[in-house]
Amino acid sequence: MKEIDPKVDEAIETLNMKDGPSRRKLLAGTGLFSASAAAAALLSACSSSSGTSSSSASVAGNFPKTPAWQFWFVNHVTTNTFFTPTQYGLADAAALVGLPTPKWGGSTTSVASQMVSYLDSAIAAKAAGIATTVINSTAFTAPVANAMNAGIPVISYNADGTVNSKGVPDIGTNRLCYVGQALYLSGQQLGQRIKSLIPTPGDVVIFIATPGTGNIQPRFDGAASILTPAGYTVAEVATGAATSGELAAEQSYLLGHKSVKGAFAVDAGSTEFLGQALTAAGLKIPNGGFDTTPTTLSNIQKGITDFTIYQDPYLQGFLPTLYLYLFNLSGGTLSPPDTDTGLTFITSSNAAPFTVSSRYQGSTSAQKYVPRPSGAIKNPVATTST
Repeated sequence: MKEIDPKVDEAIETLNMKDGPSRRKLLAGTGLFSASAAAAALLSACSSSSGTSSSSASVAGNFPKTPAWQFWFVNHVTTNTFFTPTQYGLADAAALVGLPTPKWGGSTTSVASQMVSYLDSAIAAKAAGIATTVINSTAFTAPVANAMNAGIPVISYNADGTVNSKGVPDIGTNRLCYVGQALYLSGQQLGQRIKSLIPTPGDVVIFIATPGTGNIQPRFDGAASILTPAGYTVAEVATGAATSGELAAEQSYLLGHKSVKGAFAVDAGSTEFLGQALTAAGLKIPNGGFDTTPTTLSNIQKGITDFTIYQDPYLQGFLPTLYLYLFNLSGGTLSPPDTDTGLTFITSSNAAPFTVSSRYQGSTSAQKYVPRPSGAIKNPVATTST
């Protein structure tokens, strides 16, 4: 028998290909294959074995063949690195079910009118489904209703209208569901963590990219609801929607307020610049915020930043795509559920797995299996349920 590349042999065994026509055909024609040639030969053999043509791109698993549904994602900061894993997530989910990659657009600087214009384009193009951030409770009421009235399912992700200062939601749209973090609750958890780091009340600052927007204002309000009654003075300082200006805004404030007892943030960009801004101001005080940009994770591991709160941006792309697919597949009977994508505190004790290069953290475009750490899965006893 001719020599066969070990990867081909491994794949054959994994697929449990017995000594049938396809296996003999593959082995007889191999020689010593390169990895790419081996993969092509294996795919060809599998197609011959199953009788399935490679042109059946819209067939996924045991699901029936469907139209090539085109979904659209509307976003408020399309170029922000926070949403890099979100875009990988939506692409991976679409590939999983044999659909084209969803379209991605909106605004780069949280301008609602630009987002609405892109949403209107999706409606005009007869999108099969739309996922959108809803950064306030009024601008998206009509366009989301227009989409739903046109028979286009709409899901919100990452932001879902607004939450008032007492934590009461004002969603403002008739979207099917929300996929993202419980934002006001995450702010309250931020407030509790600040209290643990600064037991004696005093002045603290919380940086926020765009005050008033539904994706991050609820976090500030949640934190203030814990800190203000406890005697802390909480300053809300805007850093701007563009990450290029956030560091300068933080430095300017900290240089002028060196008596502040702690510096925190409620968005990814403002969080990742905290360490650099504090160093420039000559301050070493408790600090932390949200999301897992590489700079933030590095600062945590170096002991520069105390913590960050993880909300899983990958799932915020993956799940809406999967939900829109199932809604269309089932004739609308599989109605998508509201889904909390998590609230995990990351500190120096558990940061290591998040630093592994992967699409799930947006640090590489390569598809990669990331083995779980060995040993026990540590998780606190659950306290909430639906």
